[in-house]
Amino acid sequence: MLEYINDPLQIKELTPAELKRLATDVRKRMIEVVSKTGGHIAPSLGTVELTISLLYTFDPLVDRIVWDVGHQSYAWKILTDRNDRFDTLRSLGGISGFTNRDESPYDAFTTGHSSTSISAALGLACAAEMKGEEDAHHIAVIGDGALTGGISFEALNHAGHLQMDRFIVVLNDNAMSISKNVGGLQKHMATLMASRSYNTLKQQIWTLSGTLPDSIRRRFIYGAQKLEESMMNILVPNILFEDLGLKYVGPIDGHNIKGLNSIFRRVRDNMVGPVLVHVVTQKGKGYKPAEKDAALFHGVGPFEFKSGKPTNNHKKGWNEVFGEQLCHLAVKNQDIVAITAAMSAGTGLSKFEEQYPERFYDVGIAEQHAVTLAAGMACKGIKPFVAVYSTFLQRALDQVIHDVALPRLPVVFCIDRAGIVGEDGATHQGAFDIAYLLSVPNLVMLAPSSAEELRSMMNWAAMYKQGPVSIRYPRGMVHSANEAIMPFKPGKAHVLEPEGDIALISVGDTLTMVREIHEILAEHKVKARIIDLRSIKPMDEELLHTLAEECTHIFSFETGAVIGGAGSRITQLLSDKTCKVTNFGYPDRFIPHGKIELLNQEIGFTAEALSKRILKQIKP
Repeated sequence: MLEYINDPLQIKELTPAELKRLATDVRKRMIEVVSKTGGHIAPSLGTVELTISLLYTFDPLVDRIVWDVGHQSYAWKILTDRNDRFDTLRSLGGISGFTNRDESPYDAFTTGHSSTSISAALGLACAAEMKGEEDAHHIAVIGDGALTGGISFEALNHAGHLQMDRFIVVLNDNAMSISKNVGGLQKHMATLMASRSYNTLKQQIWTLSGTLPDSIRRRFIYGAQKLEESMMNILVPNILFEDLGLKYVGPIDGHNIKGLNSIFRRVRDNMVGPVLVHVVTQKGKGYKPAEKDAALFHGVGPFEFKSGKPTNNHKKGWNEVFGEQLCHLAVKNQDIVAITAAMSAGTGLSKFEEQYPERFYDVGIAEQHAVTLAAGMACKGIKPFVAVYSTFLQRALDQVIHDVALPRLPVVFCIDRAGIVGEDGATHQGAFDIAYLLSVPNLVMLAPSSAEELRSMMNWAAMYKQGPVSIRYPRGMVHSANEAIMPFKPGKAHVLEPEGDIALISVGDTLTMVREIHEILAEHKVKARIIDLRSIKPMDEELLHTLAEECTHIFSFETGAVIGGAGSRITQLLSDKTCKVTNFGYPDRFIPHGKIELLNQEIGFTAEALSKRILKQIKP
């Protein structure tokens, strides 16, 4: 069926049997492509029928549908005029792995981070009301896991307060099992609560209450509320949403297209005020390897189509070194705990979770809570290690400043995915952590260049009690030091090549590239010093001043935004010197999705490109 769909409006013309065939075709297309490109396959496999039903019931260019995070939107992309480009998923110049307003008019909001869809959809609804677009529906699709993000409840509370018509929240329940089952009774209640007769009767009761004397009216309203609440508590798994001011419908089978169509049609045509539709789905639906291990296939690299086995050879990553070292430290220090925000496997904490379940805290998608939780624990002498992606720590900057740095609490932030992460694109690139943390007082900032340095920095941080520490490292394969490393001390850099008229200062994992630059310069008879900075804050100011006095040029290299980065701090410290300081990092723009190597080439952050720029400066 898929080959006949050139416009999502065509879906409205399909029979129930054709809709089922379409779902099968979409899944096949999705698996074929993602097995080659990698991506978030399990979440998207679980929302195929839901996507089809939304497109069957609503007009996607009039009724705006916002997908939370966006990693469950592959079926949406395939069915909204991007099937012919779906092979380019997550590749440079191709379509994004998340919804993106710049990519398609069908994408109502640019997403990537969790728990934002209700706020965004409500904002769209408020704007539509102001502009007189009275017929448009606004639908937010959010996963049960995303509800752990506090912003989602702030938005639900506001939606309940506004009581806007044609505002629908679709709760995609695929992991947390908010409801234990989807039985006949629940289906019946969902249909009843979305029916015209039920809602008409409910409205008539409230209208009638307004004609009664005050003394009777209060008792009448109280009795009616208690009756409805009793029914809901018996038959409906979640009264919370009704208390927030949203009418609740569900739970319903998210893989039954006919049932979904019926419910969405009834909600669209009959219900007044904001509505939450509770849909139960299965991650990885229709692909046995993903059904068996939905966590593994949540975000996966290329794999064999039939078996689901990864096609790339596994090499030890930075997060694995972090996880192993934390387990090692935890043996000796009973006060060490690990905290993550729904990223146990991604941050390398799976082994720690297995070995020390009583000292492991997964707070869900709630980075702000994770940071302040760590702060509270640190107040009582516990040593928290908070493992978090660079892009997600952005969400908790206020807590880092106010709750951790200000009172000098000894929390260790292990910042994974620092620098370009690749195919997940602009919303996930770890480009800003140095810039947004550098101005925070009391915070020690470290950047290892090797596995050995990471272990050494963690050993030191585990013993440090005077304030917070951040350790940033990238995604991907970890490098080993080519020589014995110096014992780590904050504020002390490591001089690897001590001779030369110019200095190359490496910040963290740029050291491999800096060594390549050093070799290229040597071919042009340029002798350069190599410095592994290691400590971003405090910096080795004594060494920097020595370099400024002895060298004509200093060049810094970092996998982060060049504006406000470590290089900017070096320039500031040496502002009164005659030595010329040049900073290399990421440009002042968002970096798109694609393979890391291609992205570095696109922004000119390679040994060859930077060597040319250096030679142009020193040999004009």
